[in-house]
Amino acid sequence: MTRKERYTYILDYFRETLPNVTTELQFGSAFQLLVATLLSAQCTDKRINEVTPELFRHYPDAASMAKAEVEEVFEYVRSVSYPNAKSKHLVEMSKALVEKFNGEVPSTTDELISLPGVGRKTANVIQAVWFGKPTMAVDTHVYRVSHRLGLVPATANTPQKVEEYLLQHVPTEDVSRAHHWLLLHGRYVCKSAKPACEKCELEDICPKLLKDSKL
Repeated sequence: MTRKERYTYILDYFRETLPNVTTELQFGSAFQLLVATLLSAQCTDKRINEVTPELFRHYPDAASMAKAEVEEVFEYVRSVSYPNAKSKHLVEMSKALVEKFNGEVPSTTDELISLPGVGRKTANVIQAVWFGKPTMAVDTHVYRVSHRLGLVPATANTPQKVEEYLLQHVPTEDVSRAHHWLLLHGRYVCKSAKPACEKCELEDICPKLLKDSKL
């Protein structure tokens, strides 16, 4: 099977099984999506969804969070990974939104990554989920599944290289959904330590390229 045929087979499968897919994070605005995505780094969406309702009740927008003390925000996010750094980033990011963007979340990569705590992956999530842009966020799940399914070569050994390769081969209209397809497949089927190959619908064509498939 050529790589082009592999892309066709896998994308056809996901189009049929998950035609309507989006993030599992819960949010009510662009700001809340940005906060939830920033918090979700190296943490489960389930945990983030348990934390954010109370956080958003006290700080629903950038203006309110910009006025908060880091220690106050910490109390609401203390159960997530790296709470000290993340609470600091949230307050600084909110202040930057107020000062530079009138409290509104910007839509370009350069503007987003200028915000404290916001990297390329988070910027791509915001652009795809909120602004509907064809951006490909590469987290650990997307990186792992892309390698294991043979969608990218072994030389694509950084998240950005995986992102660039996927963007070259995934049709533009599928890009934002493809991020979620690969992410969810990695989260629930092609898991890091114990991939559930026995229940994978892609088992027949999977080359099982497990070596160097993890970040």
